[in-house]
Amino acid sequence: MRLSEFWALMAQEFGSGYAGVVSRTQSLGSIEGRTAHEALEQGMPVRAVWEAVVRDMNVPPQHHWLADPEERRG
Repeated sequence: MRLSEFWALMAQEFGSGYAGVVSRTQSLGSIEGRTAHEALEQGMPVRAVWEAVVRDMNVPPQHHWLADPEERRG
């Protein structure tokens, strides 16, 4: 997973203005209480950070991945 995809998913789930706030303030138990921002800065794989967000923030399954561009047009 690329970092740009992570941020697109965060914006999709939390809104573009709030995604940064969530990433800097929400401690995630799945990654030892670090925030997503801290984990990324410490070199944790982007996918692992997103998976922690999904688990700890109860992201619904339909929001786990970006929609296929074809599906968005339909």
